[in-house]
Amino acid sequence: MVAKLAVTEGEFAGWHTYDLHGTFDQVVGPFYFRPDPDGRMRCAFRAEPKHMNAGNRMHGGCLMTFADIALFQTAYQEMEGRNGVTVQLDSTLIDGGYVGELIEATGEVVRAGGSLIFVRGQITTGQRTLMTFSGIIKKFDLRN
Repeated sequence: MVAKLAVTEGEFAGWHTYDLHGTFDQVVGPFYFRPDPDGRMRCAFRAEPKHMNAGNRMHGGCLMTFADIALFQTAYQEMEGRNGVTVQLDSTLIDGGYVGELIEATGEVVRAGGSLIFVRGQITTGQRTLMTFSGIIKKFDLRN
């Protein structure tokens, strides 16, 4: 089980992140999350040079990775403590982010059944939409 960590200092004080010990998420991130007043999860990170492509705009792969993180945070309550895997992630890239911008993702669960959760969301910076996404998570129990 991955440990959820409360952030107590810096720009993301009051948010949470995960202790990921060298995983891909940690290399690309860190990514942060917290519930909004309405209970929906908000995810965020500050754009760094490592997130940019050769044109000095945020790499589409970075946005897609962040969308996958947001997919799971949005569906957290529906996961019911189980594990899951992304079985589909659709994305529409609309604009590029730049170094220094605060990148945020919000979304909603469209439908949740016994083993599938359908989510849609958007990634923004300020008033600009960078990407919209929708995806499906398959819940499962770990095998012994």
